[in-house]
Amino acid sequence: MHRWDGGRLSEAQAERVAGWLEDPALVEDLSWGLVDTAVLRVRTADRDVIVKAAGRGDHHIGREITAHEAYTAPLVERGRAARLRGADRDANVLVLDYLDGSLVEGTQSELAADTHAQAGELLRALHSRAARPDDEHEVRATAKALYWLDREHRVEPDVERETRKILRAYRPRTVTTVPTHGDWQPRNWIEHRGTIKAIDFGRFDFRPAATDLCRLAAQQWRRDPSLEAAFLDGYGLDPRDPEVWAIDQLREAVGTAVWAYQVGETAFEAQGHRMLTEALARF
Repeated sequence: MHRWDGGRLSEAQAERVAGWLEDPALVEDLSWGLVDTAVLRVRTADRDVIVKAAGRGDHHIGREITAHEAYTAPLVERGRAARLRGADRDANVLVLDYLDGSLVEGTQSELAADTHAQAGELLRALHSRAARPDDEHEVRATAKALYWLDREHRVEPDVERETRKILRAYRPRTVTTVPTHGDWQPRNWIEHRGTIKAIDFGRFDFRPAATDLCRLAAQQWRRDPSLEAAFLDGYGLDPRDPEVWAIDQLREAVGTAVWAYQVGETAFEAQGHRMLTEALARF
């Protein structure tokens, strides 16, 4: 039996989406491949859309639904993020408008000052949607980093020991959390005629604003430090607290090195080990 989704969704998900869309037809499978989330470009009678779905054990679809239902409106209204067209938390599936453009990662725009200035402006619009004091965020974030270290990994024993020592000695404090993207970097930005847009809110959560800067600091800003200034100019201020920023980068490094090993992403794992070395040097 022919399926409009090419068998990429469960039958229940495919039926749910077909109920929202008129004559859906699969155009392209844009799934990343490292996780079980399906990302499909689908053509309907009047527009192209993105369909995202995952199994019941995946939490990213629910996070993305929350982001689009309550926090992305300022970006959507400016055409800088996709509009949500349908969502079902129980079925773990959502439909978004398709955004014209090309991924920034791997293009000249990845290291362009204007790209980072626009990305800073967009991120500030998201972060400004709400703010909450949180007494437990730092406790949870440090516990999660230690949890990663308890899993199988290839972190050198001396590096692991020093990392554990610093994490255990860190004294958490109350922080202000805001709506964060969770993976703010050029692989989740697209460009269309010079305009930067944001995609993939699957890691959305309330966190300190500075955490959305970690991946840029470890990648593009390291290659060209002037991009950091351009980004902060677009953002309007620097949200980083020096002491917390150091521990943020250490926890990010742990998660990167261990997660990348778990999914077999060798290059990203190597980046995580380099991040660990650099993060430890800050202490």
